[in-house]
Amino acid sequence: MAPKKVEPKKAEVKKAEVKKEEVKKEEVKQEEVKQEAPPPPPPEAVVEFSPEQVEEFRDAFALFDETPGGDMKIRLAQVGGVLRALGHNPTNQEVLRLLGRPRAEELQASLLDFHSFLAVLQQASRDRDGTGTGGRGGLEDFVEGLRVFDKEGNGTVMGAELRHVLATLGEKLTEDEVDRLMAGQEDAAGHVNYSDFVKHILAG
Repeated sequence: MAPKKVEPKKAEVKKAEVKKEEVKKEEVKQEEVKQEAPPPPPPEAVVEFSPEQVEEFRDAFALFDETPGGDMKIRLAQVGGVLRALGHNPTNQEVLRLLGRPRAEELQASLLDFHSFLAVLQQASRDRDGTGTGGRGGLEDFVEGLRVFDKEGNGTVMGAELRHVLATLGEKLTEDEVDRLMAGQEDAAGHVNYSDFVKHILAG
């Protein structure tokens, strides 16, 4: 009787060896890909605020809080005003970018709490420090900063509110310094034309 052929078994062994080699090659490729992957970028530097600064920011934020219960929340549309009150001079487009470019209806309807505002303020501080735009502003910058307190939109602010701003925000002034700056600036109703007031300060 003729012996049986075993060629099919050899073929199966060869196929198994080919599969093992393919698996090994695939594992090597994956390891190479892992090695070639770039390292993750370093985390962005965080601007550290002192407790005194946070308290100052909280005071400014509270001036814009219009919630009935004083919940320390503001509308997204007010964020630019708070930033300007704190000495930043972002354009409207820069404010929208900091907020993630919300829709127009979201600007009026969505609220931002103080903790979330601090994150926006940190980003604004990084941007300002990185671009060198944190220097002394001009007339329009100061006027824009006071315009946020113009509730009636008539070019004036309450003298009492302006005194509070001068005494509590930014480079805090003493009561005597505030009195000297405010001398002759209030009208009979206690209002101050803030554009004239800024010109008066810059001229002095």
